[in-house]
Amino acid sequence: MSWLKRLFGLEKPQNAQVNPEPQAVPQGVSAAPTATQSIPPERIGLNGEYDQSGLAKRVALAFDQNQELDDVDTLWVAQTGGTVVLKGKVPSQDILNKMVSVARSVNGATGVDTNQVQIG
Repeated sequence: MSWLKRLFGLEKPQNAQVNPEPQAVPQGVSAAPTATQSIPPERIGLNGEYDQSGLAKRVALAFDQNQELDDVDTLWVAQTGGTVVLKGKVPSQDILNKMVSVARSVNGATGVDTNQVQIG
């Protein structure tokens, strides 16, 4: 099973990207002033759309695309703002280090929190 499927119940969208270009927010859709019509990097979804969990989904996609990272079904990916939060258990420190490296490479990730990860 893929990370996206297990964590978010999603099949990989056809044009999904780890670091897509943000889509323009249509004028008049929100009450926000036009000066704030750009999407924060941590809220960009798999296809550049606004997504509250966009960063976590793009990290899951990055994990899916990395040949060295199988779906570790005892680990979950979440986000708090721009911080990627990993929770659960991983088989080894090497795998955790690789996951942290991949997560940091995703646009919008300002840090990776592994305080809730057990190794072994």
